[in-house]
Amino acid sequence: MKRPVVLYIATSLDGYIARENGEIEWLYEAEGEGDSGYSEFYETIDTVLMGNTTYQHTFELADQFPYSDKKCYVFSRSEQKPIPHVTFVTEDIPAFIENLKKQEGSKIWIVGGAEILDVLLKSSLVDEFIITITPTILGNGIPLFKKENPELKLFLVGTKRYGQMVQLHYSVKS
Repeated sequence: MKRPVVLYIATSLDGYIARENGEIEWLYEAEGEGDSGYSEFYETIDTVLMGNTTYQHTFELADQFPYSDKKCYVFSRSEQKPIPHVTFVTEDIPAFIENLKKQEGSKIWIVGGAEILDVLLKSSLVDEFIITITPTILGNGIPLFKKENPELKLFLVGTKRYGQMVQLHYSVKS
């Protein structure tokens, strides 16, 4: 069985994952409950995927790299100097993910951002969506989903409420 690729992310009610400038402080202003299920989810994965912009942004949010206990792949359009805890990938993203899904391990988490998600959606490589809706309408920003994605039929696995936030968990119907 192939390892599932999971999108686990928070979005505004109107579908934005960040302001146009990449700022996400509005997420922390939302009234949640505990860590809104993050720790529980984090235990189910062993690999994280992200684009270089998301990777750079993690250091604005944390003093140290928060995923050092997981295998981390950062997709970049240019070669990067090797660093601990991260493997930079410049090769074809869908082919890389197809190979990764065949390897032994747990779930693979798409941390972000929107460009990586778009490539994976258009290649039918996302297996689950865990999306937490925050009680915020941004009006504009970076949308979670870009245009012209393939149609996907989903199965509702479950919903959870964390304070004023609602988490939706879907799997892709096969």
